[in-house]
Amino acid sequence: MAIARARDERIEFRTTPDVRRLVERAVEASGSNLTDFAESSLVLAAQRVLADREHFVMSGRAAADWEAINSRPARELPGLRELMARPSPFDE
Repeated sequence: MAIARARDERIEFRTTPDVRRLVERAVEASGSNLTDFAESSLVLAAQRVLADREHFVMSGRAAADWEAINSRPARELPGLRELMARPSPFDE
């Protein structure tokens, strides 16, 4: 049994006719409707973008390696220090 969800928020955007036709073909091929297709596609894209920012999973060995690397003292990088000492081209 499908659970009804209240949809009271809107997302609107403009696109080209070519993109609109492509999306409409995909909607038809999926047997869905534009709202469901767009929502599920946007949710999936958002989850992919945020995945490595919200969940970071590694094995015990990988975690130990990570801790060992992060416990090392910082290396002196003279070239980087010189670069960072230069004025930013973005300063006004």
